[in-house]
Amino acid sequence: MITFLQGTLEESWPGRLVINAGGVGYEVIVPLFGDEVFGRIGAETKILTHHHIREQEQTLYGFPDEAARDLFRLLIHHVSGVGPKVAISILSGMAAADFKEAVVGGDILTLSKIRGLGKKTAERIVLELGDKVGVKDAWKAQSGSSGLTPEAAAKNDALLALISLGYKQVEAQKAIEKIPGDLVRSDEMLRAALRLLQG
Repeated sequence: MITFLQGTLEESWPGRLVINAGGVGYEVIVPLFGDEVFGRIGAETKILTHHHIREQEQTLYGFPDEAARDLFRLLIHHVSGVGPKVAISILSGMAAADFKEAVVGGDILTLSKIRGLGKKTAERIVLELGDKVGVKDAWKAQSGSSGLTPEAAAKNDALLALISLGYKQVEAQKAIEKIPGDLVRSDEMLRAALRLLQG
């Protein structure tokens, strides 16, 4: 599994990059975030990736940060009928924070305006992410995280990370509640929760 690439940005096209990492040119499909989000041509860059493998095809999808990659993975793993191409369209068509707000608010009209999404897919996203996966409450807490204690905000971030990795909200929540109280950073909490879930 390729989780990130670090190297020289050789080519930059709308929706596609070529990165020279160790003398190998990797083509990476990326959302349309705007110019130079991933750096300038000829400059050193680091891009987070999702390595997608199908029967006769391997594709690298790239993201500037964990939040975008987590949202991409959440969509492709938890919403039926949403594959990598639709997930990239969603990330290209709306900022992650606005997308989360639309899902929390059940704003199907706004979601259905994203290119490649119809009303039925928008409804399915709201239903499956909000009701089946249970991410809606965590996103709601995240958007109001200024009112949360640092520990509660870190726990919420760890919970969202576990959900994006494919765990159900109920089992992720139980693991978060069992982690030692001396852990304060979300990455420490995530590692401890993963050990509990896998052990």
